[in-house]
Amino acid sequence: MVKKKTGNYLDYIPVRNDKYTWKQTEDGSVTILVENKGIFHWMAQRFLHKPRVSQIHLEEFGSFLWERMDGKHTVYDIGQQMSLQFGEKAEPLYPRLVQYMKNLEQYEFVVMKQPEKRRES
Repeated sequence: MVKKKTGNYLDYIPVRNDKYTWKQTEDGSVTILVENKGIFHWMAQRFLHKPRVSQIHLEEFGSFLWERMDGKHTVYDIGQQMSLQFGEKAEPLYPRLVQYMKNLEQYEFVVMKQPEKRRES
């Protein structure tokens, strides 16, 4: 379950979850590889011929975001980069971006790091 965030969501820093591997095609599309573990998955693989590894294919916007979720960029920074890359095609930018990030976080593909508190002099 995702904890409720305090502060401005745009200040958070998304980081890809290390428990998932991913690959990128020549055209820039990203695919997240999810290994199906556990007894129920084993039974589904054995008897229903389900794959051992599921592939989650991200679309153009998702692939662009995924590359930038490296623990260095805030949600706001990524939004600015998206605006430059996609322009009007990305609008309404921040509501869509925040919802997309929350979905990735809910499925544990990303972890949101809290922004460091700024010291006032």
